[in-house]
Amino acid sequence: MLNDTFIRSVKPAEKPKKFADGGGLFLYVPLTGSKLWRMGYRFEGKNKLLSFGEYPAVSLKMARDRRDEAKRLLAESIDPGDRKKEIKAAKLAEETNSFENIAREWHETQTAGSTPGNRRRKIYTLEKFLFPSLGKMPIISIEAKDILAIVKPLETRDSLAIAHRVLQYCAMVFRYAIATGKAKHNIAADMRGAIRSIKPTHRATITDTAKIGNLLLAIDEYEGYFQVRCALRLVPLFFVRASELRYAQWSEFDFDEKLWRIPADRMKMREPHIVPLSEQAIHILSGLREYTGNSRLVFPSIKATGKPIAPATMLHALRCMGYTKKELCVHGFRSMASTLLNELGFNRDWIERQLAHKEKDHVRAAYNYAQYLPERRRMMDEWAKYLDGLREKARLERGDR
Repeated sequence: MLNDTFIRSVKPAEKPKKFADGGGLFLYVPLTGSKLWRMGYRFEGKNKLLSFGEYPAVSLKMARDRRDEAKRLLAESIDPGDRKKEIKAAKLAEETNSFENIAREWHETQTAGSTPGNRRRKIYTLEKFLFPSLGKMPIISIEAKDILAIVKPLETRDSLAIAHRVLQYCAMVFRYAIATGKAKHNIAADMRGAIRSIKPTHRATITDTAKIGNLLLAIDEYEGYFQVRCALRLVPLFFVRASELRYAQWSEFDFDEKLWRIPADRMKMREPHIVPLSEQAIHILSGLREYTGNSRLVFPSIKATGKPIAPATMLHALRCMGYTKKELCVHGFRSMASTLLNELGFNRDWIERQLAHKEKDHVRAAYNYAQYLPERRRMMDEWAKYLDGLREKARLERGDR
C-alpha cells in the first residue's frame, strides 16, 4: 500500500509508471511528472477506468474514500463511471439554470420592447440586490426564506419601494423559468403580503392659478442652461412624461402640420402618441432649434455627447427655483393640466387621450392615438393661451410692466 512519504518521493521516469494501492486504486505518473489517481474496474464484463484527480489536491485518504464509494456502487450494480457523468451533467444543468443565467436570459428576451431606461433599471436591480446572494443558486433550489433575506432588510430601512420592485422582478424571472421548463413553481408569487404595502402617494403639483402664474414667471427667468429652460417652458404646454420630453428628436416634429409624433417605443404604454403644437410651443421650439438644431436630440446634454439632458436635470432646476419636493415635481405638470383642464370644462376623453393614459380596451388602443385630434388641437391652443393669461396676471400683480 502507498503512503504520503513514498508518493512525494516519486519522480517522473523514462516511461509512464503505475503504483498500486489496492482495490483497483493506483497512482499513475506520466512523463510530465503529474501524480494522477486512477481506479481500474470491470462492469458488465468490460474493463473500465475511473479518474479521481491529481495528488496532492486529492490526498491519499480522499482517493481511498472515492475508491470505496465506487466499490459500493459496483456492489449495487451501478457503474461508478456513469454515476460520475450523471453528477457532472446535473451540476452543469444547475449552473446553466442558475438564477442569474435565467434572469439575464429573461432580461435579454422579455424586456427587449421596454424603454432603455426601464431595461437599465431592471438589470441594475437584479445585479445590485438579487445576484449577490441568489445568482449562483439553481433556481429550483431557491426558497422563500432566501428571497425574504433580501427584501426584509430593505423594508426595515424604509426602502419599501425597492423591496417591492425586487420582489416583482424576482417573480417575473420565476414566471419565465416556468414557461421555459426550468422551474415548476413561482416562489416569489407566493410571497404576496410578506412585506407591507406601499401607501399610495400623490405627485406634488400646483393647481392654484396664482401660484401657477408665478411658477411660469420663475421658469421664464431661470438662468440655467438654455435647453433646460426651454424644456421647462414646454413641459406645462405638452404635459408629457419627463422621459418622453428628454428623448425628443427634431425628426419627430412637423412644424407644417403643427404636430409632435412620439414613437411607441418611447411611450410608457408602448403606443404612438401625438402632441398638437400651439403657437407658443412652436415659438419656443423655433428658438431652441437655432441652438440645438444640428443635434439629433432636441435637448442634448451639455456634458455627454449624443445623450439627452439627465433625468434629474429639470427637477434640479425646479429645486434651484425654490420649489421643494412637497410642492412640485416634473410629473406634477401632468396633474396640473389634468386638474385645470377638467375644471375648465374640456371633454374628459380629450384630456385622457392627450395624457396618453392607458386604454382599457386593447383593440381600441391600437388605433386611437390620433383620436380626437381636431378637438385636442383646440384644447391645446386654448390651454397655452390660458397659461399665458396666468403668467401675465402674475406679472401685473408683481408690478412688472
